Amino acid sequence: MRRMSSREPKQDRSRATRQRLLEATIDCLADQGWEATTVTAAAQRAGVSRGAAQHHFPAREDLITAALEHMFDARMAEIRAESTRLPEGPGRTEFVVSRVVDHYTGELFKAALQVWTAAAADPSLRERIVPLEAKFGRTVHQTAIELLGADDSDPTTRRLVQATLDLARGLGLADVLTDDSARRRNIVTQWAATLHAALPQS
Repeated sequence: MRRMSSREPKQDRSRATRQRLLEATIDCLADQGWEATTVTAAAQRAGVSRGAAQHHFPAREDLITAALEHMFDARMAEIRAESTRLPEGPGRTEFVVSRVVDHYTGELFKAALQVWTAAAADPSLRERIVPLEAKFGRTVHQTAIELLGADDSDPTTRRLVQATLDLARGLGLADVLTDDSARRRNIVTQWAATLHAALPQS
């Protein structure tokens, strides 16, 4: 039997602290915006000391970019895990469209939007955010392709999936100030049917 080293409980606590900070940062960004999301504010929301927060993330930009990347990766993993229980056919296509739209209308998108807006006027922040945003876009596109079981080398397929992402971003923006969920459900259903009919069949 493997003996637990004295360092393991400390490492577990450190990981738990980091996780709470990352989740609190996303909540803070989505609720209060870029200016209010400081290391201190995230630490208070996470219930950890400012010193512990700065041990993990010396600067606000470190904390925010780490939070966005961590939560994005977790969300993509959840979507992939859910997809293993789905049937083929139109139901699968609607699932993919729904999950892409959910991604762009959730708390993570609202948090990211605050950071993207700040980066537009801050060259040093923009240097950090542009590669991250590009990674997010590529990953969402590739995840949609995988879940649809589609051929990304086909130009029509690629454009259709990109149009789905663009539609989802627009719906996300429409939901920032007011609850757009009722109208959005109808659009998702209609676009999923259109997408399924338009995708080249393997």
